[in-house]
Amino acid sequence: MQTRSVAAACEFVEGSGSSRTAIRAAAQEARYREAELIAVMAYSGERAVAAPAVRPVATLRTAGDERIVAEAALRDAVVDALGDQAAKVRLHTVLGLAGRKLVETAQRANAQLIVLAGRGSASMLLGTVSQYVLRKAPCPVLVVPETGRDG
Repeated sequence: MQTRSVAAACEFVEGSGSSRTAIRAAAQEARYREAELIAVMAYSGERAVAAPAVRPVATLRTAGDERIVAEAALRDAVVDALGDQAAKVRLHTVLGLAGRKLVETAQRANAQLIVLAGRGSASMLLGTVSQYVLRKAPCPVLVVPETGRDG
């Protein structure tokens, strides 16, 4: 029997509560489905490779540094969203494009559902990651609206 899972994608925007809301929704769905929750965060590594020329060399991050930062951000977001329940969540950080990596993770985990944090203004209903995942996902996708947004 294959393990059942729910994948939650975490894309972080400074000061945004939408990732936290999506993680909570994913945890609720995972409990309902009696499935494992996998929180996924893709990072680009661009800061390490394409840093501005005016930036001092001592402040440039390596790819390893970027992974550590991504892992810490994901862990902090899950703990912030779920508190004591965070220990039950499998954390997965991966280098690459967010949409592609989330779909790949969902395929490998045989995910029953992908949960995404909604992004964008009222005129732009879905961000590029959400659009990609909706087109390529191997399972249903839930896009959780950004909290505190008018309209």
